Amino acid sequence: MAKTKSPDKSGTKLIAQNRKARHNYEIEESLEAGIVLVGTEVKSCREGRVNMSEAYATIDTSGETWLLQCHISPYSHGNRNNHEPVRPRKLLLKTNEIERLASTVNQGGRTLIPLRMYFKHGLVKVELAVGRGKKLYDKRQSEARRDAERSMQRELGRRR
Repeated sequence: MAKTKSPDKSGTKLIAQNRKARHNYEIEESLEAGIVLVGTEVKSCREGRVNMSEAYATIDTSGETWLLQCHISPYSHGNRNNHEPVRPRKLLLKTNEIERLASTVNQGGRTLIPLRMYFKHGLVKVELAVGRGKKLYDKRQSEARRDAERSMQRELGRRR
């Protein structure tokens, strides 16, 4: 019997995405991190019940990275051992990655933002990004640039 392939060749399935992150922050670099979850959290992720709009990551003094304010809804068929929806979750990174992130975040005005959460070969991964907060005029400039690109693409489509 032939094996069935997943629709995505890379083996990833998107769980949740932080859409406002690219609007509110100027993304400088990003990397992939694992996350420590309990069983009911993984099942809730499979249902797609994750909200990352208020989430951010921190590096504590002991050299561990934590994901905070990420809301994973309780599993619908869970029992009394169901998880708390908003709790600190440990992110799995190598020591040299944590040290590099800590040095970049300590430079003025930068923060760690989760961009998306996804399954990669059956494991839950988080794409972390180092970002700098945009001012209101930066947001207006990027929106104007995006509108100009859309209108150019529209005109090119009409001419063809």
